[in-house]
Amino acid sequence: MRRADGVGDATARKILMRHGFAVPDVQELAVDQSPFARRIPARRAALRRGVTLEARTIELGGGHFTNSYTLRAEQDAGYVLDAVSDSGGFHLRDALVDPAVVGAVNGSFTFISDDPDYQPAEPHFDLCVRHGVVAGLPSATKPALLVRGSSSVARTVRAEGVIRVGSGVLPWAGAKEPGGRVLVFNAANCRVKYLDSDVTAFQRIVEPATNTTPGAASAVDAVVEVRPDGRAVVIALVPGGGADLFTGGYVLRAHEQDARDWRVGDRVVPLTVDGTDLRALTSATSLGPSVADAVVPQRIANAYDDSLGVSPFRGVRYPRSLVYGTGDGAVHLRIFDGAPLTSHFQGLTPGEVVDVLAEEGHDLRWAFHLDGGQSSKLAYRHDGRAEVAGSLHYLVWPQKDETRFRWNGLDGRVLASCLVLREAG
Repeated sequence: MRRADGVGDATARKILMRHGFAVPDVQELAVDQSPFARRIPARRAALRRGVTLEARTIELGGGHFTNSYTLRAEQDAGYVLDAVSDSGGFHLRDALVDPAVVGAVNGSFTFISDDPDYQPAEPHFDLCVRHGVVAGLPSATKPALLVRGSSSVARTVRAEGVIRVGSGVLPWAGAKEPGGRVLVFNAANCRVKYLDSDVTAFQRIVEPATNTTPGAASAVDAVVEVRPDGRAVVIALVPGGGADLFTGGYVLRAHEQDARDWRVGDRVVPLTVDGTDLRALTSATSLGPSVADAVVPQRIANAYDDSLGVSPFRGVRYPRSLVYGTGDGAVHLRIFDGAPLTSHFQGLTPGEVVDVLAEEGHDLRWAFHLDGGQSSKLAYRHDGRAEVAGSLHYLVWPQKDETRFRWNGLDGRVLASCLVLREAG
């Protein structure tokens, strides 16, 4: 996956000063991000016809606050909400290279660890359709954005459907769901562990020896690789389970009787997901839970677990990213900014997100969380320039024998997916 290199301290200080942040020592940002705890003036800017950017500070009480940035596109402005993904990784500003894109927000949850030598072949969790190619299937029922050309819809998608392996067609279900003669495992089934670190306080790792499908004497696991030409093929068969979750794009498990005709090299064609013809989709991505569901632990326990390490939906303030609509059909991409190493500017809890959107009159059932924390970022084009908001405190952690952090606030975290507003047609 692409690496975020960052810039040297002197260059970082100059760029930050141009953005209004006085940072005397970039290395100190690893323990103190208070220079970014700054309230912003309310403003509203027209980016293109029917597309506006709104920015304001939201007070949370007790001196705590967040800065809100919202990209809003009117229903009749001629834009479509699209899902963009790349297993090799990219920065959010890269999405603006396409002149048809007016703005973008970071996408849904993807694999993150601090071990560059052990990464999944497909970091995108669950449903992923990339340029009409099914790169990933969901292991749990979740909301998803489904795009057909210039039309898109966000809805809950059950982790079930029909798949062809070789010449046989079987029903499939996500590994976290009951039923299904074929079970789907992917990187969302991995377990991230946190270890202490003298330099970065903690490190996120996955142990290869335990990063496998569970053992099952009567099962056969087929590791599926999605190739650059879009064909998905079986690259390994593992009787009895124990297939490495990171080797292919996903793993299919069947009873040995159903898998008796499976062969290495078989073509794999996912046909449907929750009644939707996958071959009709131009793009798709799983989303986070709805704003309403995120505050009810039992509603999301099955879908958001060890694969994320520490749950992002505890009652803790984090930067948050959202996508939602309104009754008049307008689409919103929104972030609530914050920096974790500050005392009063850390973001919102899931409950505070509910309060803010409810007060503004939005339907909480049709507002969805995206990946939050240091992934939260909004990019947009204004007066011919690429601008960004959110996570400007972002530092690239030292790699292996390095000891110094590198600032990379304009680009931020390397992403595997994002949502974009682009011109239709």
